[in-house]
Order: sequence, then structure tokens, then C-alpha cells
Amino acid sequence: MISIQAVAHNYPGGNQIKFKDWQINSGDQWLLLGASGSGKTTLLHILTGILKPQHGEVMLGETSIYRLSSKARDQFRGRNIGIIFQRPHLIKSLTIAENLLLAQSFAKLPEDMNRVKEVLASLDIADKINNYPSELSQGQLQRVSIARAVINKPALLIADEPTSSLDDKNTAAVLQLLIQQSEINQATLIVATHDKRVKDAFTNTYELL
Repeated sequence: MISIQAVAHNYPGGNQIKFKDWQINSGDQWLLLGASGSGKTTLLHILTGILKPQHGEVMLGETSIYRLSSKARDQFRGRNIGIIFQRPHLIKSLTIAENLLLAQSFAKLPEDMNRVKEVLASLDIADKINNYPSELSQGQLQRVSIARAVINKPALLIADEPTSSLDDKNTAAVLQLLIQQSEINQATLIVATHDKRVKDAFTNTYELL
């Protein structure tokens, strides 16, 4: 179970945004919709433990994220929350395997090459394990980004604007991959976007006005 309750954030200048309460059951798949300036990025940062709200509580399972120390919260995020950004943020001097092993290390988990191979195989890029990011296509890099997000079997998987620069065909392919990976890894999925093309893929929607 993931929930936000009575969450509000104050921006510089005194403007405050209040977020309606949100209850998410384990394994749910949600669409977070919001136009630019609606507070979508702020809410994402609050959900992922990056930005502490001035009011309210964020629960992931039995853990109140913002009652953790900063160090403990970073480790908790690494183990329990996977984030897929619009563009891959990979270390260019490391191989794909080394990038994924690093994600395990940052979360203070043992390096597990078998898990790396398993995740890459599930995304049909097992043959790229020893390649460097510069040797991969954009589509392959996006799959590696998904692999890195799920490598630690997170309870929560968040994709931030994963389709905004894609055509219709690739948008459908990426959505299928995200839904498939959330099911394989038994993770709750939140896709945050202003792209209304993806609405039909989800029955649960949380919209910021």
C-alpha cells in the first residue's frame, strides 16, 4: 500500500499547492496526469523521497518516508523505488552490466550478476550486457533504463514522461514494456505524463488540475 495524506508544499514566494489524498494498492497501475505547472514534478519528487513536503505524510508500506533520516531515506529509495526518466542517465564509461551492478551497490545490496542477466533477458537485450551506452540505440538505452529501475525489485516503479518524445508506435511499445515489467517484478506502477495518448492503457488515473 502506498498513500499520501494531507500533503502540501509551499513554493518560494508563498504559493502553496495541496494534493488530494491518494491510496494505491500493491500491484496497481496508475496514470498521473498533469499539465506543465500543475505540480506533477513536485508530487513525483515527494513520492520518491527527494522533496520533503511542508505538510502531510507519505507512506510506502509500513514506512513513513519522511520520518527517516536523509541517509536512511536515500537507501530506502534505492531499494524500494525505481525511477525511469525521459532520457537515460547512464555512466558512459561503464558497461551496461556495470551500470546495473552500481545500482545494486548504491542501495547497499550485494552485487548479483545473475539478477542483471535475468532483467536484461526479460527486456530482450541480454546480448548487450558488455556493451557501453554509446554502442546502443535509443530504444535499447530506454530498455536499459527500465532494467536499472527494476534491478532491485522495487515496490514502486515510477516512469516520468517516458513517451513525450516518441511516435505512436514506440509509445505503445514502451507502455507495454512498463506494464510487463511491473507485473514481472510485482511492482506498483505510476506513469507520470501530460501525454493523453496513454490514457487508454490505464484504468486508474490521478489528475492534477
